[in-house]
Order: sequence, then structure tokens, then C-alpha cells
Amino acid sequence: MKKFKMKIWAGAVAVLFLVSSCSDFLDINENPNAATEADVNLVLPQAITASASIASAYNNYGGHFGGYIANAGGFSGFGTLLSYNLTPADYNGLWTNTYQDPLNDFKYIIDKTEGDAANVYFNATAKIMSVFLYMKLVDTFGDVPYTDALRGSEGLVTPTYDDAATIYADLIATCDEAIAQIETAVTGVGGTRLTAASDPLFAEFAGDPVADHMEAWQKFANTLKLKMLVRISTPANPAAGFATLDTSLGFISDDAIVDPGYELNRPNPAWATWGKTVAGALANSSRVPTTYSYTFFGGTTTFPTAKINDPYRGETIFVNFGGNNGSGAVTATPTNQLGNESGNPPIIAGQVTWAGTQTGFTGRGVLKGPAQGQPLMLAAEARFLEAEAKLHGYIAGGLGGATTTYYEGIKASFTYLYKDENEAIVLPPTLNAAKPVTIDSMVEVYTTTNAGNRLVEIEAASSVAQRVEAIITQKYIAMLMVTSDESYNEFRRTGFPTTVPGGPANLDIASNKSTITERFDRLPTRVMYPSSESAFNSANYRVVDYRSERIFWDPS
Repeated sequence: MKKFKMKIWAGAVAVLFLVSSCSDFLDINENPNAATEADVNLVLPQAITASASIASAYNNYGGHFGGYIANAGGFSGFGTLLSYNLTPADYNGLWTNTYQDPLNDFKYIIDKTEGDAANVYFNATAKIMSVFLYMKLVDTFGDVPYTDALRGSEGLVTPTYDDAATIYADLIATCDEAIAQIETAVTGVGGTRLTAASDPLFAEFAGDPVADHMEAWQKFANTLKLKMLVRISTPANPAAGFATLDTSLGFISDDAIVDPGYELNRPNPAWATWGKTVAGALANSSRVPTTYSYTFFGGTTTFPTAKINDPYRGETIFVNFGGNNGSGAVTATPTNQLGNESGNPPIIAGQVTWAGTQTGFTGRGVLKGPAQGQPLMLAAEARFLEAEAKLHGYIAGGLGGATTTYYEGIKASFTYLYKDENEAIVLPPTLNAAKPVTIDSMVEVYTTTNAGNRLVEIEAASSVAQRVEAIITQKYIAMLMVTSDESYNEFRRTGFPTTVPGGPANLDIASNKSTITERFDRLPTRVMYPSSESAFNSANYRVVDYRSERIFWDPS
């Protein structure tokens, strides 16, 4: 479904004026610019839009730790990024920005609308978005303030840290609560519906019956629940929450994309980071793709040295993929291993590194343009989560169901990459003489070309572990530079895609300057608590060992 562009920017600005007015502007005992009340219709869209910016920031962090981003030639000063010698000052923004803006706004909505039947949809969606953000905090930092968080107005300015596993359990329960709230409202009590102006995430349903619109939110909550349950489970010890997972409701069937009306002058946050500035200059010229990630898209199909042949997705993602930009140039995509500073290639001058430049492929991929929406979760990720759950027997489906859902995940990845800025699918001009160009035909060529490669043809896998490897590897490919932090999470959880520590650049996921010896993969186990906590919450702050202290779901 093509998603129409929404313009909530004016509303986001209006909130600054509407909520700051008071009955007596000249009352010197009241500050007319210090708002204490706001309409949830105005707070919700700006909080969802802020969550999109947060998601982009987590993608940047995961891109480096998850093996997608390497240092380019011509630059110095990468510092501890190459060695993983982390400090509390690193990644402060992930913590402070997540708490200060969207989570604080969502808490305001929840508190203001709790028990209010007229605003039940605002309450439920704010809870679902809070789950999304708290999950990111836990997956990055472990134990975090939760029960006592965001209660400064009550005088609680030094919140204690809740146990990460306990937070997960409550987030799962919150998903159930929000799903039930929506169901009760849709089938009975009703409530003020979300409109295109108030919902920049699932507004493509805003012109349809409210049941369809809110079912999209229910499926998003159900998919977040599925993700948490899969993450904390093992085949020998599946999470009890699977017993209450509503598989009849299902999971997201389309990409969950925030679009408040991004445009050249108000660009998508990922484009602003990795694409171009409003003036047309490159936003970043100090990074190139890793050789490790790039070789999932090109080369021969001999496993494991060259990994996979995947030109149709590769051409949408990487500048000059395969060494041909459509104008006769043969300068191939520059790649590097993180940490390599001798002979590391510079970017291609004037070109966005993660944007396909071949004729017929521009305007698609992961960096489509300044007006593209910002994904929170891809449908491909949902399908791969579902495939793993079926494979392990957490939900019904068995091996056959897992296999079918796995290929649906690959198709969903192709579909997202061939969407343009307006989320319309734009196919390449030619495929081959025998087949019309469709998403299905490209997927068929992909699977046929890689026949026998168990990272693509899951039937070629001979064990459950190999099938999991195929699922996670395809998830790694699908989430490249989109939701890269999730790839880093899944790598820590499963050890896939496979890595050869100290091996050649196409096989080693880590920096070649890594000083970490505690993990087999030489990657950090997590980031440290931020220096801001040391300054403002010293009673609860502690120094963590990012070389060995693991997030609770990390078995390695």
C-alpha cells in the first residue's frame, strides 16, 4: 500500500504556541512560555516523530558495532571507535535523548489519558511506543530506570535501576494490555480515533475504518511482544509468554514507517546523517561499508568465503555496486574492515555511499532520499522472527511453516528496498529476457542463483542450528543500515552471521584493532552507562565492564 505524505510539522510548531497560552498573559506569576498542559493530539505525533530520530540514532550505533560501517581513507581521529575502548561519554545521546523527549512525552500522554475512555487509543499507542523505546534502552544498556523513571515532577530525580529481565516482563505485559484496550474500544466503548495528523506511523489506514487502523497498532504491539519472547527463549526453555501470544491477530504485514512529511528542508534523519545536506553537500564522507557486510551481496556462491550473490539488492544499496554506475565508470564500491588504516579507501567523491547509483536503481534502497519515511521495524524482521519461532516450536507451524515464512521475509526485504521515497514500488527496467520484472521474479533469480547455499536455500541446511543461521543471516542482510542495532542484538544473542575472529576482512565482523579478548567475536558486550548518569544520578550509577558484562538475554 502506498503511504501518503502527512504534514504534521505545522502542528508540531503550533503546540509551542497553543499550549503556552494562558488566561492572563500579563500575569507576572505565570510564565506563558512554560507549558504544563498540552493536547494529546499534538503531543502524540511529535513524540512518534522524535522516536523516528531516536531509531535512526540507534541504527548508527548498531552500524558500527554490528559490522556494517568501517572507517574511510583520508580521515583520522576515529579514536576509541576502532579499538572499542569505550568510555562513559560514548553514546550518551542514546540514553538522554530517549528519556528526555519521546519517553517523557509518551508518559505524559499515558498519565493524562489513563482510564479516559474518550482517549483510549492515545493511551494504548503511547504505551506501545514506550515499549518500543524501553526495549531499545534495555538491549543497549541492560538495567535502566523504569519504575522510577521520568518522575522528576514528583521530586524523584535520582531513579533507581530496574532489573532488565523484570523490565522485559513488564513490557510484554504492557503489549497485552494495549492490545486488549484497543480491542475493547473497537468492539464496544469506542473513543476518539487517531487521524492522519495525530498518527505519522500507521496513518495509511487513517481513511479506513478505525478497526483497520488500530489493528495495525495491535499487530505492531504483538510483533514487539514476539521479538521479546524470541529473544529471551531457548528451545530448551521457551518463554511462558508464548502461551498468551495472539497468533490469530498476527504480526505486522507491512513496514512500520514514520513519515510526518519529511522533505528536502526537513529531511529524514537517516538521510540527514548519511545522505546529503539541504545544500546538497555530502552529510558524511568518513565512512564506507565493511567488506564483511558487502560480501553478503556479491561474489561467487561458494560458501563460506564469498557468502552470497545478491546483485538486485546490492545495486539498490551501495554506490557503484559491482563497479558500474551506468555511465561506463568501473570504480567499484569502496569497502574496508573497521580499524584498517593502511590503504583504507576513501568514499567515491560526491556520492552517497549507501545509495545505489546504477541507472534504474536510484531513489531506492536504504537511503532513498530526504523525503523517505523512517522505519521503526521492517516487515522482513517480523517474518524472520516468526520463522524462528515456528522453527523452534514456540508457535505453531513447524519446519514447513518456518520455511514458508523465511522466504516471505526475503521477499519483504526485496519489497522494502524497491520502495521509493513515497513507498511506491519501482522495479528495475530489466531482469532477463525470459522473465518479467517483479519482486517475485527477482526473489526467484536470487534463490536459483544461490541454490545449495544454505544461507539462502534454507532447505540445504542440515540442522536446526544451520536453519537459524540462515534466518539470522537473512535478517542481517535485510536490516543493513536500516535497523542495524537489531542486527547487533541478534548477533550477540545467536552468534550469527558467522565470524572468523582475526580472519580476512570478508569473514571478520569486528574491528581489526579490537582490544577485547573476553568474547569469541572480539565485540563489546554492551555500552557503558552514560557520564550524565554519573553526574546527576551518582547514587545509582555504576561502571560496567563492556568487555564481559552481558545483557541478560545474551548467552555467549
